[in-house]
Amino acid sequence: MTQKYRIGVLFGGRSSEHEVSLASAQNVMDALRQAGHTVIPIGILPSGQWLPRPDAHVLLAERAVEEHHGRAGSDPGEGWGLLPHAAPEAPLPDIDVIFPVLHGPYGEDGTVQGLLEMANLPYVGCGVLASALAMDKIMARRIFAEAKLPQVPYVALNRAAWRSDPNAALAEIERTLGYPVFVKPANLGSSVGISKARDRNQLVAALHDAARFDRKLLIEAAVPDAREIEVSVLGNVDPAASVPGEIIPGNEFYDYQAKYIADNSELIIPARLDAAVTAQVRKLAVAAFKALDCEGLARVDFLLDGSTNEIYLNEVNTMPGFTRISMYPKLWEATGVNYPELVDRLVQLALERYSDRQENCTTL
Repeated sequence: MTQKYRIGVLFGGRSSEHEVSLASAQNVMDALRQAGHTVIPIGILPSGQWLPRPDAHVLLAERAVEEHHGRAGSDPGEGWGLLPHAAPEAPLPDIDVIFPVLHGPYGEDGTVQGLLEMANLPYVGCGVLASALAMDKIMARRIFAEAKLPQVPYVALNRAAWRSDPNAALAEIERTLGYPVFVKPANLGSSVGISKARDRNQLVAALHDAARFDRKLLIEAAVPDAREIEVSVLGNVDPAASVPGEIIPGNEFYDYQAKYIADNSELIIPARLDAAVTAQVRKLAVAAFKALDCEGLARVDFLLDGSTNEIYLNEVNTMPGFTRISMYPKLWEATGVNYPELVDRLVQLALERYSDRQENCTTL
């Protein structure tokens, strides 16, 4: 029988993906309990305050509803502090493993991972470096180029440069990429702040929108007749790739509305690809995972030219959506690993990595 652990689940956080985290965390906690583990919920407010208490998920969910309806500002209750140990009214119990179910900045970008490393706590998912690299789409592009992984042409732009000389920025993008292009904040997920631009007016609007979310902007050439293919990767030293899946978005592309609000997108699992393309995307998914030095889990996203079947690596997501209907667990389910088995395996991988790192000498 697999050993049972006390697992602290971190959720919420300061990112614009706060509510997505709440949905993922509820499913993760249910699955961990189903696998026999003890769950310690640890909620994090958008302000950055931590709440280590059993009803943290309920309180954060209620607060999210209040904010949605413009009624935010109620006192979240006692036991809050900047960090768990700063809340004596609600001391943090002993924990064997931390499961960070945090999407986007301040959770998926290496910040929380660095805190957990300093505290010498085992945790699920990628380490500091891989988390930071994958979150920064521009830095990830440079790593992918070094690893000779296929990707679309792009332009990296700083928000300050865009605001100081917009004409020069627009000219560079048009000269290098032409139209259409996709504009993205470099450090965000869940398709927040992403727009497609077909002309200069749309490009200006897209850059203004993306600049609301990050100081670094990524502009990419659009893939003709693009098909969106995703592969889930699981493991540490010897990672494995799931069967690929395809997303047919209800909107023009798989934006935030299509992912989380509208119910008009279609997930095809496994993707309708021939054997050669299937093998290639699985191989590239593992290669991208290793290039960023990922551990534990990641979802690797591709764009497939609908006419030529040419494959382009799009991005690596180190803490993908984790609801039961999210692509990451559904791909593993189709590969033969059900949801409770998947979260249990992630806990085991966290402990394996922690044990390995304890061999590092920290004193002379």
